[in-house]
Amino acid sequence: MRHFGHVAPEVRQRLFHREPRAFTADSPARLLATALGATLYSPATRPRLADDILKQVGNGVVSMVLCLEDSIDDADVPAGEENLVRQLADLGSRPAVEPPLLFIRVRAPEQIPDLVRRLGDSVRLLSGFVLPKFTEERGLPFLEALAAAETHTGRRLFAMPVLESPELLYRESRVDTLEGISRAVDKYRDRVLALRLGVTDFCSSYGLRRAPDMTAYDVQVVASVIADVVNMLGRADGTGFTVTGPVWEYFRHSERMFKPQLRQSPFLEVQAVELRERLLEHAMDGLLREISLDQANGLLGKTCIHPSHVLPVHALSVVSHEEFSDAQDILRPERGGGGVLRSAYTNKMNEVKPHRAWAERTLLRAEAFGVAHEDVGFVELLAAGIPG
Repeated sequence: MRHFGHVAPEVRQRLFHREPRAFTADSPARLLATALGATLYSPATRPRLADDILKQVGNGVVSMVLCLEDSIDDADVPAGEENLVRQLADLGSRPAVEPPLLFIRVRAPEQIPDLVRRLGDSVRLLSGFVLPKFTEERGLPFLEALAAAETHTGRRLFAMPVLESPELLYRESRVDTLEGISRAVDKYRDRVLALRLGVTDFCSSYGLRRAPDMTAYDVQVVASVIADVVNMLGRADGTGFTVTGPVWEYFRHSERMFKPQLRQSPFLEVQAVELRERLLEHAMDGLLREISLDQANGLLGKTCIHPSHVLPVHALSVVSHEEFSDAQDILRPERGGGGVLRSAYTNKMNEVKPHRAWAERTLLRAEAFGVAHEDVGFVELLAAGIPG
């Protein structure tokens, strides 16, 4: 699989200076964590789940979570498990099928070995499990169950803990909770692919819900948690993990209080005014702004609950030609001693030692999402990937 693999080869050649790298579920964990992109959630109860998965692959999805937790009613869990086992068996029986990275979101640790046993040969389609409401106390039994399942199957299985508990939100318990989470995930570092943020649960604790005109960063009680999670768990010194962006809940805009957040000029320049109108109609200007703020705050990828959110996440994850040029300059071997240099675009200072970690992350993102041509921006990437 590869990002923008659903786009015609000739279009990719026009868009990319360097095309996204192909990868598989067996690729190095560091690349997979970067390449998760827009992780699309789907209730495990969907009656045509196998077909849905393949349809989303055709729309550019490379990672999906099949959910047995909050997206379904408590009473539907047994039926959801049965459906999941049946649908993955169906998916695995189809010839030449390359599914996306698939994860199951469970409710309890004991579901992991039970589902692995019931899946049988279909477990080869799984990349791992999503672990809800993760703290050290609640999370370790999940990680232990995952490690045991991995030993049983002989297959690498990843964990993606969801950070969404009240203990993490409340100021008086936040540091202790983060320290506990850090101990738990560090113990199983090789199996933790990424940490996911459950912002909807954070808002729930205070009876809040951000409007489509607002981002998670406008809700200060939420923004403070994101900052602390990145501070303690997202460091670039080798101790950190990939932290993914929060879910965007909207896919249609009913009424606006504030001006649209998308400038007209980038769309006018490439004759894509209708695309801008479509994005505004579906509340995508707020999503695009939140994705940009995710990246500015150290998050990569995003939880998605609607297929229309996938392409904006991927389009804004592509490395620009300017970013790529700067990163390459900073990481040249002869620059190992540090120093300052003017960027090739002659519009900024590149300070070698302070910008090194950014440059390394940028080149890894370039592997996963590609590098745009010098004259290609996010509008062209969006326009090329949206079905007509």
